[in-house]
Amino acid sequence: MAVKPVLIVVMGVSGTGKSTLGKALANSYGFPFIDGDDLHPKSNVEKMSAGFPLTDTDREPWLELIRTTVEHKCVELEHHQRGQEGPTTSETNGPGNDERRRVGVVVGCSALKKYYRDILRGKRKEVASDEAVLPEHLEPPHSDLLPTFFVFIKGQKQVLFDRMQNRKGHFMKASMLESQLNTLEDPEGEDGVVVVNLEDSTEQQVAMARERLEDVGI
Repeated sequence: MAVKPVLIVVMGVSGTGKSTLGKALANSYGFPFIDGDDLHPKSNVEKMSAGFPLTDTDREPWLELIRTTVEHKCVELEHHQRGQEGPTTSETNGPGNDERRRVGVVVGCSALKKYYRDILRGKRKEVASDEAVLPEHLEPPHSDLLPTFFVFIKGQKQVLFDRMQNRKGHFMKASMLESQLNTLEDPEGEDGVVVVNLEDSTEQQVAMARERLEDVGI
């Protein structure tokens, strides 16, 4: 039986380099990368661009959309793999193992609260308003179908602030960093969470993330 696909979420406050690490980590596994920011509805982007933090009502349908988008993507990847000629063996599965290569997706997403991370894990929550619903063509997420892991990029406040000040053309403003740090619920100690250092190089972060993800089940 083939191993289940996986979702790896590269998380942290804005300015930590989630997209940079996410793309590099995805490339190292041969997984596609999805930037969670690209799935924000226009109303969320406009709100953040104006310097206003999102509420839970804003975030809930967006987080569920990320989860269901990844679930659909993994189904496509598995169908594509089954369409290839014969099963393949990956280094992850070990030599002599006839299981198909594991498929998965890496997502960049701030995932600041445990509540948000649980939605990304596929644990459906009651939404805060009638407006916070999934698009009609998407089913609710399924927590048992897609094991989820988090790579938390941890860094010092001043380093983060300096990075955000130097970013050009991004909707997240440096002035919102304080709000993000106040919102952040440290994920260390949660199941499936590993930590990398903000100040390490991308190559070092990838190596450390892969080593620690292997320890927790990938």
